[in-house]
Amino acid sequence: MLKNINPILFFCLTISVIMTEKVTAEQQPTIHYPETRRTDTIDHYHGTDIADPYRWLEDDHSAETHDWVVAQNELTQSYLQRIPFRSNIHQRLEQLWNYPRLSAPFRRGKFYYFYKNDGLQNQAVLYRQEGLQGTPEVFIDPNTLSANGTVALGSISFSKDRKYVALLTAGAGSDWQEGRVMDVATRQPLPDKLEWIKFSGISWRGNGFYYSRYDAPTEKSKLSGKNEFHKVYYHHLGDPQSKDELIYVDKEHPLRNAHAGVTEDERFLIIETSEGTSGAELWFKDLQDPHQQELKLLIKGFDYEPTVIDNDGDQLLVRTNHDAPNYKVVLVDPKHPAQSNWRTVIPEKPQILEQVGTAGGKLFANYLKDAASQVVQYDYKGKLEHTVALPGIGTVDGFYASRDDDQLFYTFTAFVTPASTYAYDIKTGSSTLYRSSELKFNPGDFETKQVFFTSKDGTQVPIFLSGKKGLQPNGAAPVLLYGYGGFNIPMTPAFSVSNLFFMEQGGIYAVVNLRGGSEYGEAWHKGGMLEKKQNVFDDFIGAAEFLIRERYTNSSKIAIRGGSNGGLLVGACMTQRPELFKVALPAVGVMDMLRFQKFTIGWAWATEYGSSDNAEQFKYLLRYSPLHNLKKGSSYPATLVTTADHDDRVVPAHSFKFAATLQADQGGPNPVLIRIETQAGHGAGKPTSKQIDEATDVMAFTMWNLGMPFKE
Repeated sequence: MLKNINPILFFCLTISVIMTEKVTAEQQPTIHYPETRRTDTIDHYHGTDIADPYRWLEDDHSAETHDWVVAQNELTQSYLQRIPFRSNIHQRLEQLWNYPRLSAPFRRGKFYYFYKNDGLQNQAVLYRQEGLQGTPEVFIDPNTLSANGTVALGSISFSKDRKYVALLTAGAGSDWQEGRVMDVATRQPLPDKLEWIKFSGISWRGNGFYYSRYDAPTEKSKLSGKNEFHKVYYHHLGDPQSKDELIYVDKEHPLRNAHAGVTEDERFLIIETSEGTSGAELWFKDLQDPHQQELKLLIKGFDYEPTVIDNDGDQLLVRTNHDAPNYKVVLVDPKHPAQSNWRTVIPEKPQILEQVGTAGGKLFANYLKDAASQVVQYDYKGKLEHTVALPGIGTVDGFYASRDDDQLFYTFTAFVTPASTYAYDIKTGSSTLYRSSELKFNPGDFETKQVFFTSKDGTQVPIFLSGKKGLQPNGAAPVLLYGYGGFNIPMTPAFSVSNLFFMEQGGIYAVVNLRGGSEYGEAWHKGGMLEKKQNVFDDFIGAAEFLIRERYTNSSKIAIRGGSNGGLLVGACMTQRPELFKVALPAVGVMDMLRFQKFTIGWAWATEYGSSDNAEQFKYLLRYSPLHNLKKGSSYPATLVTTADHDDRVVPAHSFKFAATLQADQGGPNPVLIRIETQAGHGAGKPTSKQIDEATDVMAFTMWNLGMPFKE
């Protein structure tokens, strides 16, 4: 597999009546929200004037914004601490979370490496052992890199001779990363230090590696400024970063990203460039050809999604959706790269080819059938060798290893099944259980089923429903409805401690496979993007209506949840159909659809959403933008907005402005709160302690407002 190619201080905040065990959510008094200053800021879009009275909250460095954050957090904590069973939830979540979690092992040289979290460690530790029977020893412990566990280990990459490992770390959940190098034998750090890395892997060649970075930002712009001119560099071990060789930059297109990867044999350098989250262009350099000095175009962008898998000698294996919406694998001759010369290795199938891994000189094609994994082993010529017998309907990961490996290790997980690791024999195609999770609950007490409903335009949409076994529809079950619906990302079965807790408490966890994802190929993706984005919201609303119609639940028992693009989903649906849901939980959401492109990497989402800079796209963005569709006096669900102060993917200003507007416009009795995590970002690398605290608050708020008593 190709190497590693998101001027007022506020007044005293009180809730005038203390909640007790006998007080229900419906009996709560009116909450007195802090006053948020309004301005007369007006933007002019293609002949339309749009007010933005809370624009000042976009300034994440101002004292006024800081005071607003403090005031809102005090109000939220004042509310949450009066929920009588909040501490019970925290205790149970901590019990459930406290189990060893181990990744699948992978071999590099004579050592096998794996990640392990003993249970409540803030960050997983990277271990190594000599052979499969060796004694594990700590290789890298990111918990030692900060006092509060907020520095996370990102990508790691070993040199081909296995003498060195390069690693990326990120602090406080930011997308910005630092690069370091370590001697594998001694585990001692080298002096190499690389900064301002973002959206990058590490790919070794010889005595150095390729990586991507931006120019150093200013202190004020580093968490919200627009990211421009992504550059690929080559770093030679021992050199200062100032001496790194610039390999690629597109000076004519500042809003493009570039990622570098080297094939396993280090013959080909591949540069993948993109103008957004969809579409790519591929460039290559044959590093063994002394006559090729410059990068050459392999596949022109940006209408399709080509990805180099590996090389087969002097040819390149590419996964692409060109003339194959569900993807296929083709062989491309770099000397004659025209599409007319491509040779199909793995043809398109009715199921989407989600990804292709390599191990032992074989190809492992991971397909999705109704959002569940299916894996098929081929040789490099496309001959089918094995269909992998998976342990059930779920999600697998890990079908990749080195060319000289004769086995690999993969993980399998499902909604009610924690990840287990299996050893796979590449020659025989047989799997054996290597180790399973030790979480103290009985998976046999829970079940998942998949149902289908008809969306507004007649499209069949699947939902995974998970809960206690034998649960009969009675029209009153609490439901946590989750979705994403965008960026070609599928929602496949995955285990979550907090979702298990909700199921333990008698709830149903429902995941909708919305259009906009990749569950059914590129047609499914395109059916939920740009001017068709409303289909995503219709699918989610349709799922709620289906669950009510089939007597699983009712509108007073539905909580909706989603993060990032899923936060947009929640915001759009709660503004379009506020009466359909009792609780709304938008997390790190894209809420201002007219200004998202002005911050950090937001410009890259225009391929998915469109942009208000375009007159036609402005019209449909305005129709569903959560911030701009709140109506004064409407009764909205009980809402807990969650975000973080170091989120430089979806800047917290989205959530700040949405929460301020919703508090001002709320015409019903339901609370509107915002929880702003400090020293955290978009989600990646969040310490276990912060994950438990956030899950506690979200579950307490949800159960309290759904009228769910805590069950021991």
